[in-house]
Amino acid sequence: MRMLMDVIIPHEPFNTMTREGVVSRKIADILEALKPEAAYFTDQDGKRSAIIIVDLPDPSKIPALVEPWFLTFKADVKLRIVMTAEDLKNAGLESLGKKWAETGLQAASRV
Repeated sequence: MRMLMDVIIPHEPFNTMTREGVVSRKIADILEALKPEAAYFTDQDGKRSAIIIVDLPDPSKIPALVEPWFLTFKADVKLRIVMTAEDLKNAGLESLGKKWAETGLQAASRV
């Protein structure tokens, strides 16, 4: 299952690691372990952040995704399930629409 990781990194200990010259290596180590499909770095609400797309083959793998950020940077991490356009195309929206539109119409007519 494809997941979007939203990582918010506090100023400390990131600033100290930057001054010590180790922050790039630590990020590289985490990304090497996660093997993301994509990783983007930006800011959110004045804090450093990363937006990372990863594959989650099994929910038991969640700690392996988030703990490196927690333990290394004291970061906050949010996970969300995401789809590609191809996933959405294969979701069967038309049949869901027919099924639930009919159900919704029937429920509305009873009100």
